[in-house]
This record gives sequence, C-alpha cells and structure tokens, in this order.
Amino acid sequence: MIGRLRGTLLEKQPPEILLEVNGVGYEIKLPMSCFYELGDVDKEVIIYTHFVVREDAQLLYGFNNKMERLMFRELIKVNGVGPKLGLAILSGMTANQFAHCVEHDDINSLIKLPGVGKKTAERLLVEMRDRLKNWVTQDLFTPEADKAQLQGYGNTASNAIEEAEEALVGLGYKPAQVAKMIKQVAQPSMSCEEIIRLSLRATLQN
Repeated sequence: MIGRLRGTLLEKQPPEILLEVNGVGYEIKLPMSCFYELGDVDKEVIIYTHFVVREDAQLLYGFNNKMERLMFRELIKVNGVGPKLGLAILSGMTANQFAHCVEHDDINSLIKLPGVGKKTAERLLVEMRDRLKNWVTQDLFTPEADKAQLQGYGNTASNAIEEAEEALVGLGYKPAQVAKMIKQVAQPSMSCEEIIRLSLRATLQN
C-alpha cells in the first residue's frame, strides 16, 4: 500500500497531478478541495495517498492531510459510492463541510453534488452519521482562504476556461451545467483553479 509520497510537483492538471519521487513520476488524482492548497509547480509537496487496484487499472488518490483521506475512505465504504464519486463529493466541499452536512441532515447541499441523487444523499446521511460522531467540523472556506493567491499556469483566459470545463465534466457535472457554472463566475484574469473553485461554490449556494 502506498500511503504517503514526498516529491517534486511536476504538473498540475485538475484534478490530477504528476509527482516525481526519486525519479519516478506518480499520477495522482486529488479532490479539488485539496488541489487548491497545492504549491507551485517544481515545489516539494507531501501527499497522503489511497491506492486502488482494479482489474484494468491501478489508481492513486491523493490528499493534503490524513483527515481528508480518512473522510474519503469512509465515503467509499458507503454502498454505491466508489472512488470517483468520493472524489467528486470532496471536490464540491471539504471533509469538514461534508461532516457539517451530515451533522445537520443537510440533504439539499448533498444533492447539488454531481452523481448524488436523493437516494444516495439519504444513504450518505444515514450511513455516515455514526462514523462521523466525533468529527470536529469547521468551515475551511474562510474569508482568509479566499484571499490567498491561487496559482495559475500562465495560460490564456480561454485555456483556463477550457481546462476548468474539462475538470468539472471529469468530476461528473454535465457539459451544459458546466457551461452555466463557469459563465456565472469566470473573469479574464482568473486561473483554471480559481474558476473551478468559484464554480463549485456557486453551485452549492444556488
């Protein structure tokens, strides 16, 4: 089991990164809630990982801390929730925000996430309630976090929008929905990450 990697961040293409560790490049998928916190390309980072082995693929999912990884592992234990949906859930909200939804039976916020219908949301609330009894919730999307500079790729605005669209579709949102989400928030000076971040937040607030 690969549980932790420390290396140089070579590429960032939401929601995937390429991390070089001792000459080996690891492709790792991160929820956007973790992706936002990554440093610049060519910087050293530490990623906590969850390794998934399937018949047709071996996949690494990454997280900035053990608590985010723990939430992911609890999510994929829920009937009908696989790694892809777990990644989408933690892209739309942080682990603490999800725990807050469970604590307050906030089904309306959950059904706004891609791939989460009413039945899945109800199942998440029921099955996760006991598992998250001792989880300390707080909102990680604070004003201070909003003020932090989000690193782009030096791309043009059109490329940033295209990359954001591709990432959101990959998370499970429908193309028409993605176009509407991005249209509401995108500005010429925004990076791909910032467009994704604000699009996801606007979806939860609507």
